[in-house]
Amino acid sequence: MVTQRGRRSGADSPADPPRRAVKATRATNGRARRAAPDADNAPTAEMPAVDGAIETAVRAKQIPEAAVARLAVYLRVLSGMAEQGATTVSSEELSASAGVNSAKLRKDLSYLGSYGTRGVGYEVQVLVSQIERILGLTRQHRVAVVGIGNLGHALANYGGFPGRGFPVEALFDLDPDLVGVPVGGLPVSHLEDIPRVCSERQISIGIIATPPTAAQSVCDRLVAGGVQCILNFAPVVLQVPAHIEVRKVDLAVELQILSFHVARRADDALAIQGNTGLPDAGLPIDNGSGGNGQADGGLGMVVRG
Repeated sequence: MVTQRGRRSGADSPADPPRRAVKATRATNGRARRAAPDADNAPTAEMPAVDGAIETAVRAKQIPEAAVARLAVYLRVLSGMAEQGATTVSSEELSASAGVNSAKLRKDLSYLGSYGTRGVGYEVQVLVSQIERILGLTRQHRVAVVGIGNLGHALANYGGFPGRGFPVEALFDLDPDLVGVPVGGLPVSHLEDIPRVCSERQISIGIIATPPTAAQSVCDRLVAGGVQCILNFAPVVLQVPAHIEVRKVDLAVELQILSFHVARRADDALAIQGNTGLPDAGLPIDNGSGGNGQADGGLGMVVRG
């Protein structure tokens, strides 16, 4: 009873903290909470850049490989629109120019955190900046070309690389008639110098345009020189460490894929002609043959939705 009366009268029990101490603690915490925003708002010039870099890195990891390739296409289209003075673009306009459906385009752009504005669309320049940042194009990537044959010579002289952030800074070949000779304004170095030159010039991307027998040794030298990414035109599979990115461009394979599509369309056209007039083949094709079933030298046109 004494303890209960003491609590009603404001007395402190031995097991409980004094009320004055509790009030003082609350007041101190309140002052700390009120002071916290001031401390957080202290000038820190580096913080926005760091936060932006972290956010970009997180978003980049969430983007599927196929979407990355489409983002590069969107960037090319948007850059052309910006050069023509366009300030906004709808998803339908951009998807049509890029050759994808608008739903897929909107999904791809959502990875950037860009959703457009209803009735207005996307701001072209903002979208260009977002894609450039996510693709890492806000910094330059120095390129080395190895193998100065016909393909390598063309790549070394291509003027579109520097303007897109990929300046060619080193050239390599084994031919003594080429070593020391300027190509595209750069002297060709010997293959043995790849590690040293790539390290000195901070090359981050290497392009292999050599015969397949030399591609792996060239790749090893590029990796030894600190090159992080390799674009391989040689028809061979390269063995690289896990942290090295390799993109293979096999022109023969690409032509074979195109051959498949040509052959399939030709077969489709023959099948349509052979099924002319059948109930499940749609309306007969008027090919100007006068009803004799022979084509007049042209193939039927197929509209694909």
